[in-house]
Amino acid sequence: MATKRDYYEVLGVERNTPAEDLKKAYRKLAVQFHPDKNPGDKKAEERFKELSEAYEVLSDSQKRQMYDQFGHAAGASAPGGAGGFDFQGFSGGSINDIFGDIFGDLFGGSQGANRGRPGRRRTGGKPGDDLRTSIDITFEEAAFGAEKIITVPKTVKCETCAGLGAQLGTQPETCAQCGGRGEVSFQQGFFAITRPCPRCNGAGQTIPHPCVNCQGTGQSKKRSQIAVKIPAGVDTGQRLKLTNEGEAGERGGPSGDLYVVINILPHDFFTRDEFDIICEVPVTFVHAALGAEIEVPTLEGKVKVKIPPGTQSHKILRLKNKGLARLGSYGRGDQLVRIIVEIPSKLTPEQKELLKRFGENEGEIAAHPMHHNFFEKVKNLFG
Repeated sequence: MATKRDYYEVLGVERNTPAEDLKKAYRKLAVQFHPDKNPGDKKAEERFKELSEAYEVLSDSQKRQMYDQFGHAAGASAPGGAGGFDFQGFSGGSINDIFGDIFGDLFGGSQGANRGRPGRRRTGGKPGDDLRTSIDITFEEAAFGAEKIITVPKTVKCETCAGLGAQLGTQPETCAQCGGRGEVSFQQGFFAITRPCPRCNGAGQTIPHPCVNCQGTGQSKKRSQIAVKIPAGVDTGQRLKLTNEGEAGERGGPSGDLYVVINILPHDFFTRDEFDIICEVPVTFVHAALGAEIEVPTLEGKVKVKIPPGTQSHKILRLKNKGLARLGSYGRGDQLVRIIVEIPSKLTPEQKELLKRFGENEGEIAAHPMHHNFFEKVKNLFG
């Protein structure tokens, strides 16, 4: 009988190679010598078996420890008995988990975590796809919330068969070929391979008497009108999720979800900064200098605001709790009123004369602190 090669030599690694590097070495060689890539090559098949046996032992920490101590002689005391490390048990299911991400194309699709396991049955229903749409709302609707009706073209459950795809009075039947699992197994070289059942296309069910309205799909096309509740405080770009308002599932499967993306239309007067709103209010030079009381629009009507004497242009006055609702929290933001001091573009001769007289008497530093500070900085800068 031929002497077995050292398992580390088979994989081309050192004895102290970490488990992750061991796995990489095995995968690289397994792809090279896999029977599907070398059809009819007995040497490649034997090499592949040798690689798989070596990796089955060295990937198990307990078996690896025994092998490092006793070599191939450890097989006499291993769970597999005198036959070695119970390599036959390795070829059943776990090898598919290891190769799922490598041989997916060879096997006609990746092997899922539960795919092909005994006793697993398909329900026959396939979930529907999610949908995405957008909606334009006004600034006020974003502030206070609203309910909008949108029209969405989508697939819905067939009303004739309630989405099952079968004629009234009949039911889908368990697929006779796969027994409802949705998959069939066959021998592919060294492995037992699973693929979607060709008879039921992986559904696990067949429909002997399809619905005449949907031809067995369980679906129909429709332009659906859907009510969308807009929460107060929503912002542009945010998404609202409407559960089960997406595409209908197949053969009674659950519907997908609908995601509605919000777009807030520009407002003539207000802009937004998170939950605060901002507006600009022009005031005359006289009102800014002497102070005044003016009316300012808010989302809930006009309010009176006092302008302090000596107010500078672009000064911000804050109106508490006049902003937007804080979405997902409590309270509201504020309204920020930016004062814009407006200089008259045309003056009467009398007004010009009054301003000239005013200018002759405005030399006090206290009257123009910004003007004084500016020239002080310039003087210090150029010394």
